[in-house]
Amino acid sequence: MMEGRMRLALFVVFMLVGLSSAANAERDYPWCVFGGQLGYSGDCMYVTREQCLASASGRSNTYCDINPRVRFRQEAPRRMTCDSQGRRCAPKP
Repeated sequence: MMEGRMRLALFVVFMLVGLSSAANAERDYPWCVFGGQLGYSGDCMYVTREQCLASASGRSNTYCDINPRVRFRQEAPRRMTCDSQGRRCAPKP
């Protein structure tokens, strides 16, 4: 009986950890630690530069930079509004 409860508790803990990791994966945090053993994609889970620097300071040959996914995110093209003849187009806010 006790073993079944322990397994259930461990299962719940692992599920919660997995769900929180999945939720974080959907967000592009603005700061990443690059270099060292982190590979090309780096460790991009920092909201502030200070958090990133604190994490990089404990690792050898690492540095902080802006997340490339955030840096190069393309904005949606702006729609144009024109008069009835299609002249005098201006960007729509």
